[in-house]
Amino acid sequence: MQTDHGKTLSRVALASVIGTTVEWYDFFLYGVIAGIVLNKLYFPTSDPLVSTLLAYTTFLVGFVARPLGGIVFGHFGDRVGRKSMLVVTLVIMGVATAAIGLVPTYAQIGIWAPILLLVLRILQGIGLGGEWGGSVLMAFEYAPPEKRGFYASLPQMGVSIGLCGASGLVALLSQVLTEAQFLAWGWRVAFGASVILIAIGLWIRLKLMETPEFQAVKDRGEAVKLPFATLMSDFGRQVLLGLGIRYIEGVFFNLFAVFAIGYLTQQLSLTRTDALIGVMAAALVMCFFIPFFGKLSDRLGRARTFFWGAVICGCSVFPAFWLMSSQPVHVLAVWISIVIPFGVFYAIIYGPEAALFAELFEPHVRYTGISFVYQFSGIFASGLTPIIATILLRVNGGQPWLVCAYVVFAALVSAVCVARVGRSPNEFGMAAGVAGAKSGSAK
Repeated sequence: MQTDHGKTLSRVALASVIGTTVEWYDFFLYGVIAGIVLNKLYFPTSDPLVSTLLAYTTFLVGFVARPLGGIVFGHFGDRVGRKSMLVVTLVIMGVATAAIGLVPTYAQIGIWAPILLLVLRILQGIGLGGEWGGSVLMAFEYAPPEKRGFYASLPQMGVSIGLCGASGLVALLSQVLTEAQFLAWGWRVAFGASVILIAIGLWIRLKLMETPEFQAVKDRGEAVKLPFATLMSDFGRQVLLGLGIRYIEGVFFNLFAVFAIGYLTQQLSLTRTDALIGVMAAALVMCFFIPFFGKLSDRLGRARTFFWGAVICGCSVFPAFWLMSSQPVHVLAVWISIVIPFGVFYAIIYGPEAALFAELFEPHVRYTGISFVYQFSGIFASGLTPIIATILLRVNGGQPWLVCAYVVFAALVSAVCVARVGRSPNEFGMAAGVAGAKSGSAK
């Protein structure tokens, strides 16, 4: 019986990782392309800054749409089940991404080009809004209590693998194609590849069963009619703290995964390929450290691990951008300035984050709770970051120090919020991971 459970858990973990990889590849491919292609082909203006800001604004729209997806799919995920929502969200994301690669340019159809991009980006956001919570919960609720930090961190690897795939494919296409070929059709290949990933993800997910913990909720008749209303009335404090906790994670990720690519290529004249290789290398390193820190949170507690991760991330941003700006001709130094903070330090907060959020909420509102917290915070923590960073860079005459100060502010907010959560032993068990796991299993 134990062996059967182990096989099921492994299958669930694999399905969660592959599913989130597909979703994040789709979502962040847009971010990678936004500042180097879409600003030229879909938002042409006489001022490159305006073009870039317009492209990043459509990137932001995806984050604005994600809370809607989180509420809608969270509602049905808490009433109907986790598995069925994962299939629906995967299809929505995949179709929207493939369609982006087919949208004609501004020169071909005028204003309809950015409008179509906007609509498809909204669909991407809605799909991802429901995807992340379901993938995390499948792994979290299947895992034994003392290993939930580790197993819940596995779907988080989808971010690094998806980003690696997106940036790596764009880097490869940039290397083998001329600039004219890349702008004409090369970038579209990366979006078209989504069709293959959808097929793989669906094949695996259709074989999954519902999680035992949610099935128990249904069997006991504890599913609520309006999960979002119940969430806001009974778990308001957890929602507010969760929003604050995620601030540094969203800011830090999008600073290095999105903004840094434009900064390196436009401000420091690094080649697009070299900039993307740096991000891709960081994503590869991150794949190993995310489960490491997820497992560490089973021993030290989620809040404690996340707290020190937030502090370390805040402290690392100034040295990282100093190294970038002072050594732009030394590509290896630039790569180091990306890989260490983004590949290692970021994993300290992202590894335990999924289990941390899941343990904030009871099973009957958990899908809605973690989806809303993660996706709503994405508006200000993630989607606005490239825009804010671009404006601060211009205000400071091309110097990144105001951008770095903004990251430090985000780190302080998150550290304070997670420290307040960690004060409650009933929620996390700061002394040991087993205590935290027992808290999670009691919900």
